[in-house]
Amino acid sequence: MENLRPETRAVHPPVVIPSGSRPFTTPIYQSHLFSFETAEALTGAFDGPNPDGSGFLYDRYGNPTAQAFERAVADLEGGAAALTTGSGMGAVNAVLMSLLRSGAHVVAQRCLYGGTLVLLNDLAERWGVEVTYVGGDDPAEVRAALRPTTALLVLETIANPTTQVVDLPALSAVAREAGVTTVVDNTFATPLLCRPLEHGADIVLHSATKYLGGHSDVLGGIVVFADAELRRRVWTHAIELGSALDAHSAYLLLRGLATLPLRVRRQSDNARYLAERLTGHPAVTRVHHPSLPAHPQHDLARRLLPEGAGGVLAFELAGGREAGRTFTEALQVALLAPSLGDVKTLAMHPASTSHAAVPPEDLASAGVTEGLVRVAVGIEHPEDLWQDFARALDKV
Repeated sequence: MENLRPETRAVHPPVVIPSGSRPFTTPIYQSHLFSFETAEALTGAFDGPNPDGSGFLYDRYGNPTAQAFERAVADLEGGAAALTTGSGMGAVNAVLMSLLRSGAHVVAQRCLYGGTLVLLNDLAERWGVEVTYVGGDDPAEVRAALRPTTALLVLETIANPTTQVVDLPALSAVAREAGVTTVVDNTFATPLLCRPLEHGADIVLHSATKYLGGHSDVLGGIVVFADAELRRRVWTHAIELGSALDAHSAYLLLRGLATLPLRVRRQSDNARYLAERLTGHPAVTRVHHPSLPAHPQHDLARRLLPEGAGGVLAFELAGGREAGRTFTEALQVALLAPSLGDVKTLAMHPASTSHAAVPPEDLASAGVTEGLVRVAVGIEHPEDLWQDFARALDKV
C-alpha cells in the first residue's frame, strides 16, 4: 500500500477496529456493504449473518447495529431469534407473506390493527387466502374455525382501540394442538407487560416505531421467533421484500430500549389514573381500559398483564361524533395525533379520522362508536393530564 497514489489513498482510508476496549454504546454501522478476505467467506455470507456477529454482507441481509437490536428484543421477549424490518407493517408483511400460500386459511382476531386487516383482505383478493374472524376470547370458537388448510392464528395482546385482552394461553393451545402457527402483535403490551412466547405463541411482532422507540423519531419493526429455523424461513422472504431497518434507526431503537421499563410503567399508571377519573364523568358513557373492574377481560388482564394494563385507553362520549371532535380539538397538553407509545400523550377521534370512511354499521361491529376517543397516554404528570381532559370535557 506504500506505493499507492493520492487518488487511490483517498478512496481507501484506514478502517479502525478497536481492540483492548469496546464502545460504551453500540456503534452505528453506516456502511451498507462489507468486504471479505476470501471468496469462500463471501459465498457463505449470502446465507445471512451468523449469530456470532460474523458474515455481514449487505444491509438488506443484515447489519451489526440492527442485529444488536434484534438480540436485545429477542432477549426481552424470551425468543430464540429476531428479525428487524423498516416498519411495523414491514414486520406484518414479512410474516404473513412468507408463511402463507395461495389457498391457505387464516384464523384472525376480529379486532386487529387496521393495516393488518387491509393486508389480509388484499391476500384474500389476490392470492385466494381465506380468512375466518373470531372474537378472541373463546377457544371453542377458534377450534371450530380451524381447517386442514389453516396456517396461522393471528392475534393481538391488547386490541386497538377497544383494549380487548386476548386469552393467549387458551387460544395458542388450540392452535398448537392443530399444528397451526400462532402470531401475536405485542405492540400495545411490549415485552415489559407480556411475553406471548411464554403463553404458547410461535411468533411475536412489534411496530418498534411505538413503545420500543418511544420518541416519535424513528420508524421500524421487529419479529421475534420461538424457533430459529422459523426465523430463517421468514428472513429468506424478507430480504426479497426489501423492508430493511437502517443502521441509524436501529441505533435510535436501542437507545429507546434503555428507558422502556421506566416509560411503560409510567404510561400504564397514567392510563389507569385517567381511566378511573373518566369513569362516572357525566359526559362519558363508557371507559375502556383493562385495569377497570368493569372491563370484560379485567380478570384475564390481572393474570396476563400483572405489571400493568398498558398505556392506551378509550372512552365514549355521550355527544357522539361531534363531541369526539370537540374534545380532541380542545386538548392543550395532549396532542391531536395518530400513533402511540410516545412520551407525549396523543389523542384522536377514530370516527372522524382513521375510520371516517367506514359506514356507521361497520364501526359498531368493530366496537368503534361515533363518540369513541382513543388516548395513547404519555409520561406527563397525571394531574396535568386530567386537568387538560377536564377542560376539554367541559366543552362537550
